[in-house]
Amino acid sequence: MNKEDYFISCFSKKTKHIGDDGALIDGYVYSKDAFFENVHFKREWMSLKELAYRAMMVNISDAIAMNAKPLYALLAVAIPKNMSKSDMKDLSDGFIKAAQKYGIDIIGGDTIANTKLDISVTIISKTKNPLLRRGMKQNHLLAYTGKLGNSKKELQKLLHGGSLHSKSKFRNIILRDQFISTCKRYLSAGMDISDGIFSDLGKLSSVNSLGYKFLKNISKDIGCSGEEYEMLISFDVRQKKALLRRAAQTRTPLTLFAKATRTNYKNRCKSHHF
Repeated sequence: MNKEDYFISCFSKKTKHIGDDGALIDGYVYSKDAFFENVHFKREWMSLKELAYRAMMVNISDAIAMNAKPLYALLAVAIPKNMSKSDMKDLSDGFIKAAQKYGIDIIGGDTIANTKLDISVTIISKTKNPLLRRGMKQNHLLAYTGKLGNSKKELQKLLHGGSLHSKSKFRNIILRDQFISTCKRYLSAGMDISDGIFSDLGKLSSVNSLGYKFLKNISKDIGCSGEEYEMLISFDVRQKKALLRRAAQTRTPLTLFAKATRTNYKNRCKSHHF
């Protein structure tokens, strides 16, 4: 067990609410993510507006993954002392742009002075029909949305001093809210792909006590590409035609790649966090 899993287990043993992309309580979903300078990003990679927009979208992804409508956001921002008012306006514009896109009301939070830019966002969402990680059964099919692997390639490019195109997926996260809301009735389990599909398959495997038979080869470069924010889903084979039809209607690329089986599963990727 890596350090992240161990630390989470210290709390998850004492509550039933930990284990999905957010905590589901009485129809509300509460999710929170950190976005820290020199850990998740470097200032020279993107503008402040783009950084703030990405920080919000990363958090909104958790709500979308649970078929929840994001309603409110709380922001905690550690602001470098040398940041100008113009810089702070650019930062706020990025938060507001993402919030307006999803009809989110930014209701407060906290700010402190710091030596670097650190951001933490809490999203409060509501759902009548949540999509959870638990629910995958033996012989259910697994699929992912979009195209995987680009996020890792783009990150490597940035780490080696390169720059990204303005339409880069690393800059412009695409969330699958229309697809999930349209297809929820056909899905048995789901989550967003934030740590890489191999790592996130491990989470589904653990909660459902199942492994996988791969129907399509996935290279390690693609399987270990984190921060994709696409959707990993499972569904009964009887729902395949309906799901593919809805994917086409919402213009959502969908790749079927595995079947759930009663076997052991081993993640081939190293932890992104520790």
